[in-house]
Amino acid sequence: MALAMAACGAGQKPMESLGESVRSYNEGVRWERFAAAAVNLPSPERARFVDEWDQRSADLKVTDYEVVKIDPKDAEAKVQVKLSWYRTSEGTLRETQAMQTWERHGKTWLMVDETRLRGAEMPGLVEPRELPPEPVVDPAPAKSARSRPPVTD
Repeated sequence: MALAMAACGAGQKPMESLGESVRSYNEGVRWERFAAAAVNLPSPERARFVDEWDQRSADLKVTDYEVVKIDPKDAEAKVQVKLSWYRTSEGTLRETQAMQTWERHGKTWLMVDETRLRGAEMPGLVEPRELPPEPVVDPAPAKSARSRPPVTD
């Protein structure tokens, strides 16, 4: 019986909280336990994530992370994280803030997107998409032929 109970703890808990999932992912990246971090991603992305971080970690070291803010909205949450990191080839400590998007899938929270919010550009962290500029609207309405006063003789 004890063995069966211990085996249940090997994966994610049935109703793992958002905070636990966020911590598990970021701790995994921080300590280069990429397979453990990948458990918090959608299944199709896990193998690629582990391969990319294994390669990236030859030069990139994450020294610390801090969860700045968690903003849950029903089955989605935005999580702001501050990462401290350096490249071994440079040795300069940098800080980057990232915005992670988490979604609840059944009883599990999964990180579905991570982009740089501010700070140094960080390898492996997607740059935020820039929105196209909004068209400029002229506040004065255009006069049409119908709005001209009638011509009198």
